[in-house]
Amino acid sequence: MKALTYHRYGPPDVLNWSDVERSAPGPGEVLVRVRAAALNHADLLLLSGTPRIARLAFGLRRPRATILGRDVAGTVEAAGPGVTALRPGDEVFGEVEQRGFAEYVTAPAAHLAVKPSGVSFTDAATLPVAATTALQAARKAELEPGRTVLINGASGGVGTFAVQIARALGAAVTAVCSTRNAELARELGARDVIDYTRAPITGRYDAIIDLAGSRPLGEMRRRLTPRGIYVASTGNGGRILGPAPRLLGVALGGSRLRVLTARRDVGDLTTLAAMVERGEVTPVIEATYPMAEAAAALERLRREHARGKIVLSP
Repeated sequence: MKALTYHRYGPPDVLNWSDVERSAPGPGEVLVRVRAAALNHADLLLLSGTPRIARLAFGLRRPRATILGRDVAGTVEAAGPGVTALRPGDEVFGEVEQRGFAEYVTAPAAHLAVKPSGVSFTDAATLPVAATTALQAARKAELEPGRTVLINGASGGVGTFAVQIARALGAAVTAVCSTRNAELARELGARDVIDYTRAPITGRYDAIIDLAGSRPLGEMRRRLTPRGIYVASTGNGGRILGPAPRLLGVALGGSRLRVLTARRDVGDLTTLAAMVERGEVTPVIEATYPMAEAAAALERLRREHARGKIVLSP
């Protein structure tokens, strides 16, 4: 089979569309023919080996995993021993362990959700990482009708989902994004938009979901109401430490400051797919590329501010 491989850290041009052996599903696993796969910012970090502290886990001098890609949607081709919930022909989607940019992928059946017929493979592929992160952030922020929420980084892969999920939960959304994405944020359901290139963040909010980490933590705390909740998923620690310093500061900041560590959850995938099928959430897809041109897609993600998701199709 073909897969997008890399054997050294670097920019997207170190990737190759290569022939690799197709693995058979083991106990509890299924083999999935990939029909769509979505890019995430984490793919760029793994490709470049940054922040450097992460190389302790992923390989000091060269990557241990040689295929990128976590978000996939496709069709079950074969089921391994012990798999009863899925069978060949089932349409599924979910998060795999860095080997999704390929024609086929093996994954634990327990990590995959059944794709509703009313949701396309392309839309389903955008949900596992970004939409799950947004849903779990909304829960951590305790969003509900009548609460106000500021979403910093509202036009990216996670942010476009966060705005829609917050709106669906009944919260009044203020989106922080650039000029070119202001209208998009309003279309997604933001009541107010702050263009960070032209104006500072003002007002006070019952919750802040910070997906950009672009403002000092002290400034963001001042934007909370007395019982407000700040949820952080990123921060600026540079190429060496990445978000670690900021997230540590949040973790030590008390019960109103919360660190989001998104987790794989098939139940959340089912919830999100149902929201898409009902029209409550619509994945924002900036572009679709053939899988063989994934290096160009990753270069686009690296050079431009994200605007929703980029999807690959074999």
